[in-house]
This record gives sequence, C-alpha cells and structure tokens, in this order.
Amino acid sequence: MDREAEFDMVVAGRSTVAADVVALDLARADGGVLPAWSPGAHVDLLLAPGLERQYSLCSSPADRSSWRVAVLREPDGRGGSAYVHDKLDVGVTVRVRGPRNHFALQPSPAYLFVAGGIGVTPILPMVEAAHAAGADWRLVYGGRSAESMAFRDELARYGDRVELVPQEERGLIDVDDLLGTAAPDTLVYSCGPAGLLAAVEERCATWPTGSLHVERFSAVAPTEPDAPFDVVLERSGVTVHVPAGTSVLDAVRAAGIPVLASCEQGTCGTCETVVLGGTPQHRCTLLTAEERAAGDLMMICVSRAESPNLVLDL
Repeated sequence: MDREAEFDMVVAGRSTVAADVVALDLARADGGVLPAWSPGAHVDLLLAPGLERQYSLCSSPADRSSWRVAVLREPDGRGGSAYVHDKLDVGVTVRVRGPRNHFALQPSPAYLFVAGGIGVTPILPMVEAAHAAGADWRLVYGGRSAESMAFRDELARYGDRVELVPQEERGLIDVDDLLGTAAPDTLVYSCGPAGLLAAVEERCATWPTGSLHVERFSAVAPTEPDAPFDVVLERSGVTVHVPAGTSVLDAVRAAGIPVLASCEQGTCGTCETVVLGGTPQHRCTLLTAEERAAGDLMMICVSRAESPNLVLDL
C-alpha cells in the first residue's frame, strides 16, 4: 500500500497497558491481510473531520492480521488522545492511512535504544527485530513512575537487556553515563519527550556521523524568521507566492492545488514533496542531516526557502 492509501479498520481489541495509556488492536474491516511494515513505522488515524493523529505501530511486523497502537491521554493535548480514549471502543470503525516510516531501523551489529514515556512504542518492534537478528542491544526506558510505563510486562522477557528507570524511584536517565563515550559499531535510537531527545542529541554529538536516530512527537520551534518567497509548481504550471507567516502547504492549497497533509507540524511526513530547484529551509523533525544537505525533499507544512524561490514536483 502506498503512503496515500486509506482504508477502514475496526477496533478488535482494547486494553489498558499503563496509567492513562490504552492499546488498540486494529483489524481491517473487510477482513483482509494488512500491508507489510517495518519497525519505526506509524499510521494516521482519521478520527473526525479536521482531527487526524499519528501513532507508532507497536505490534509485531510479522503479524499481518492486526496492528497495535498505544495512546497516552494528554489532558492538555489537542483532542486526539481524548477522542481515542473516549470513543474508540471495541467494534468501532476508524479510517486509517499508512503505514509510513521515517524512523526505520538500519542494520547494525549493536543498538542502544533510549525511550521516554510513550516514546517506547516505536522501539518495541525494533527491540524484537534486533533480538531476532542476534544483534547486541540494550534498552533504557524511563518514565514518571513504574505504573506510567507501558508494556513493562512484555519487555520483561528480555531480562537484563532492558533497564527500567522510573523517575520517582531513580530519577532521570543518566545520559552522561549512557552516552558519554561513543560505542563502536552501535546505532542509537531514541524517542520520547523533547528534553530527553535534546540531552541525547547533545551527548551523541561526538559519536560517529549517522549513529543517532530520533523520532519526535512534537514540532521544534523555528530559529529563523519567516521571509516571503515564490514556489513554482512544476506539474501544475503555477507559481505561488508564499508570504511570511503562511506555510507553503497553505499557499499551495489556496491556489487550488490539492495536497495531502496530516499533522501539519513537520512530524509525520505525509506532505513530503520532491524539490526540483532552489534551496529548502528545513524545519521538520524527520529528515537526517544527509537528507537535509541533499535538499531534494521537504515537508511543505513547516519548511520554507533559503533561496528566492523553490521549484516543487506538484
């Protein structure tokens, strides 16, 4: 299934896996086999008009009969988690788009996984894959309390490869001790709160290029001021002006060009667009340093232009 495909799924199972965290098992409404996916993938749940949210798949990729997502209720959120907790009971149908993967697990002889809170969800299938491949791996998983940490029982089967760090008992993850010295031939995968990811990135700055892979659940505030520019839509034969304070996505849509988007925060990858000319100013959280340097892709919901204009494959 390509990244723009959508279909109906039914909540086939629902369970509470931690304080304020529910896990949903989703099966195709038509009973069909699900598309293949790889560790790190997520899907979009189209919950209601104007309410789309992205959740990591945390089941086994080998299971083609159902997908599992886990959702933390966020009292100060934008409504998605409350909708899932309050309305998606067993038997309810929900529209799903995906899967899509911008956090793919790369082959390596060794891995260090660092998860915080609900950020453990994309890590679960990675751990399964690393274990099955016979890699040397370790997971350090932090949370506010033991009761808030989802899938503890599931992870227990891996023994001392998994270290649980409940903050109320042990404090925060000691990233200095964990990442202060680069480990040879080791990839680091981390997902969790912004503070944890910032600390992980800082300590991994001295690791070999390409060692660290992170996934964020929220946008990063831009450091550059907005400037106006023009966008040439190559396939449509239209040039669109993008004023300061207006996204490329909104400007393109206002010109009558339909573009698929979901999070509109630069975190999901739905609006990924090929750049044919010009230099993007990347503001998403998805592209690697190498992909940013290549400049041939951009997320038009948040990213802008370094050059006077961009040429896009739209």
